[in-house]
Amino acid sequence: MSASVSSPQNSNSAAAAAAAAQAVAANANAASAASTTNSSTSNPLASLSNNFNDFLNMLMTQLQNQDPTSPMNTDQFTSELVQFTGVEQQINTNGSLTKLIQLTQGGEMLQSSSIVGKTVDVNSNQLPLQNGSATLTYTTTTAEPVSIAIYNGSGQEVNSYSLQSTAGANTWTWNGATSSGTTAPDGAYTVAIFGGANGATPTAVPFTVQGTVTGVSSQTAGTVDLQMGGVSTSVGNIQQVVN
Repeated sequence: MSASVSSPQNSNSAAAAAAAAQAVAANANAASAASTTNSSTSNPLASLSNNFNDFLNMLMTQLQNQDPTSPMNTDQFTSELVQFTGVEQQINTNGSLTKLIQLTQGGEMLQSSSIVGKTVDVNSNQLPLQNGSATLTYTTTTAEPVSIAIYNGSGQEVNSYSLQSTAGANTWTWNGATSSGTTAPDGAYTVAIFGGANGATPTAVPFTVQGTVTGVSSQTAGTVDLQMGGVSTSVGNIQQVVN
């Protein structure tokens, strides 16, 4: 007698659970479609949505083909359903975060565009030669000999200079002259500065480069970069706006 009573209860529970799974699956399909429409580049999110739908389809198939006399344990099914619902919520949360990042990035782009045409100092070892001129500022604690080396994109030394610094900030301008007597074309050049008293081991000297901002661009990582001629660097590297 007990078997005839428990079987209908289990069947009813399984039927209710199946209906709940269908509702969740419908929401998952809607979330997946929205994710695909909003962003074709969110591959990890799209993959997560597809896996979620596959799991739900497998679960529905299991429910439809289970043995009526030995249905799935209700507690086990509920636990799985809760886990799947958590994944669905995470998908929706990721989609919202993506939109928020895009809005934030758009705001940074608008703010950064206001410095186009202005001269800025940035932390970078890339020296922008613009209109035949490039400027940098280096700092030494004492007056000492300083050597500056400039390299092209292939890593070949273009020119080198030996200077005498003063204690504190020093400004130096390169006119594009090369060691061979020619003039280097505008573009990005790598610079290295070392200092130290005669006979002492050379040490790296901190410096910033200066350039005129010619544009800004958004990156796939959610950051905004600025261009100074051939040099591209993060907006976060700006130390000051000179004018």
